[in-house]
Amino acid sequence: MQLTGLLWGGKLLRRVEFPCADVLGPEASVDEIKDLIQKKGQVFIKPIFKGGVGKKGKSGLIGKASDIATALKEKERLYFAVHPAGTSKADGVTFEGGVPANHEVYFSISESTVFRAPTMTITHHGGVDIEELPKNKIKEVPFDPLTGLKSFHVANALEELGAPKEIISPLVQNLPKLWTLYNNYGLNILELNPIRMSPDSAGRLVPVACDFKCAFDIDDPAWKRLDLPPHLFASDYSEFEQEINQLRTYQGQSDVFVINPKGTITAPTFGGGANALVTELLGERATISSDFGGNPPYAKMLDISKIVFKYWLGQSNVFFIIGGKANNTDIYETFRAMADALRWYFQTYKPVPVYVVVGRGGPNLIRGMAYLRDTIESLSLPYRFFGFDSAMSEVVNYALKVDQWMEKEGKKTLKEKMGI
Repeated sequence: MQLTGLLWGGKLLRRVEFPCADVLGPEASVDEIKDLIQKKGQVFIKPIFKGGVGKKGKSGLIGKASDIATALKEKERLYFAVHPAGTSKADGVTFEGGVPANHEVYFSISESTVFRAPTMTITHHGGVDIEELPKNKIKEVPFDPLTGLKSFHVANALEELGAPKEIISPLVQNLPKLWTLYNNYGLNILELNPIRMSPDSAGRLVPVACDFKCAFDIDDPAWKRLDLPPHLFASDYSEFEQEINQLRTYQGQSDVFVINPKGTITAPTFGGGANALVTELLGERATISSDFGGNPPYAKMLDISKIVFKYWLGQSNVFFIIGGKANNTDIYETFRAMADALRWYFQTYKPVPVYVVVGRGGPNLIRGMAYLRDTIESLSLPYRFFGFDSAMSEVVNYALKVDQWMEKEGKKTLKEKMGI
């Protein structure tokens, strides 16, 4: 998930007029919090984590208050809370008004690899992890993306689940609105859990979203119509991730995560499978985890490489380009961009002693390797290239051995050779 919570999720839901709980951000004044408590009876205080950090309730990271003193104590406790599942640190809290209800509903839309179609998942036993429920209490309904999610999809699913009749009609009227949000703004996952069925002033039940999660297809430009700030898509506040994030508006992927700020192997990786293997094998020796696949054009790859080199090349022993055998990525274009960025770094900053290791396959591989080789040799750097017939794990192991050699003697030897 890339976006969680109602601080921004509420803004998205309001675009399609789907009701959600009242929410205040970390900048809320004491008077605003008091008014929300008076209006709703109680507030829930939740830390704001970047990305899809879930299970805050089970981790004791959700506070509840019915008076301002308790609310401010919980704010102090949670404002910079660290999630026990990892190193994610909160940056502020939200105050969400209580929503009285007897029924809670789980609802999501996602792209199903089983049905090869967008799929609605729904249950009237919401408010818990969906994985904890038996299959007979959950309904998965694939539907045609051309016609979208219709009222009868929701009605049929709830009737088959034996949901209480009083909640079916309001859900049938409101849940199809979420397909508009999903389809119009480039989402590939949308999840509301729980939707609380709260009575309005006339006693009629109304679905109110009390939590929000979603992920975007960054390569679909429709998400830009939401005017979301770029920092929401970074997992950290590092300047490196913020700069790389700006490039997500272009074709292709540019997903990065800083593994070790003191790492010694910088490995631009192409493809999700390669990323998983390389990240695991390199461990703390890697500076970043990345996926730059998706056939990025020359201009984008050049910008990405310049940013990566600016932050990480100076401390690296090994510059490691690794990926599987591509089907549609033009290897010449990506290698030409990385080679030009390498030359730019040496001209703009200074020559650095680094060993280049490459493992790749795909269209225009030989042409791309030739261009990269000529650039590396002109910079007096050592290198080793592996083609598509080399096992990726063995290429990674070779890079690790080179890193160890560079630590012991290679870097010193290379400095002398380069006259640094």
